[in-house]
Amino acid sequence: MDIGLIGLGKMGGNMRTRLREGGHTVVGYDRNPDLSDVASLEKLVEKLPSPKVVWVMVPAGDPTRETIKALGELLGEGDLVVDGGNSKWTDDQINADLLAQQGVGFVDCGVSGGVWGLKNGYALMCGGSDEDVAKVQPAFDTLKPEGDSGFVHAGKKVGAGHFSKMVHNGIEYAIMQSYAEGWELLEKVDLVDNVTDVFDSWREGTVIRSWLLDLLVEALKEDTHLDKISGYAEDSGEGRWTVEAAIDNAVPMNVIAASLFARFVSRQDESPAMKAIAAMRNQFGGHAVRTQPPAGGDAPTKD
Repeated sequence: MDIGLIGLGKMGGNMRTRLREGGHTVVGYDRNPDLSDVASLEKLVEKLPSPKVVWVMVPAGDPTRETIKALGELLGEGDLVVDGGNSKWTDDQINADLLAQQGVGFVDCGVSGGVWGLKNGYALMCGGSDEDVAKVQPAFDTLKPEGDSGFVHAGKKVGAGHFSKMVHNGIEYAIMQSYAEGWELLEKVDLVDNVTDVFDSWREGTVIRSWLLDLLVEALKEDTHLDKISGYAEDSGEGRWTVEAAIDNAVPMNVIAASLFARFVSRQDESPAMKAIAAMRNQFGGHAVRTQPPAGGDAPTKD
């Protein structure tokens, strides 16, 4: 299929490559001209055959809203916009309604896979009508991992994909926090000779094995005591939104809420456990790590 892709950063650029390797024609646009295939959104839209499908991979919030608003003025009846960024699910219906005024469809898609997605594929969680999802299904099939899992049409209402990805990220917070606290305790007690080997041994035959565990082991092999990393971990916003949704729906979420608050603690004091969190985030998503403690409580970034 022919598809436009807006935002060619760490994930978007790799997605363009994977789509092209899968036989699709991709027209990419980025504000960085060194990454872009075309000089403007207008040129991107011109190069696509109808019905046009444009996938947006830009930071959540105003950048996404402004991009979708601009596309609404360029696209027409039967065209489709996919928001694959980390948008808050409550924004999706607003964006869908805006595009619907021009007869343009909308699909929200939570994307997980980080910098490893090019090789391993991306987990995709989408929301929208069957008709709209079908228009972009060939791209979904190429981007997802091999096998039966890795893609889900989470719901016919827009927002279902981003809501699912939000909960996924909340669970991710809790799992990472558990590994990090366990690592800190093993490091603290003068009993275990090689903490890295202990974590490495858990990668096979245990009920706590996971890709996050694999990534933590890789980080520890590179920096055994995580001396090169500051104990500071950002939150992407989705952990906060997960806890907010839990409050709105009276769902007890003790562990995920605690893991979110633990990240806030990391912005006040140097935390050994947060070094492990920062190391895992860097391994799976290429998220920047700090080599020095922060001067104060920074606001979260949308990553």
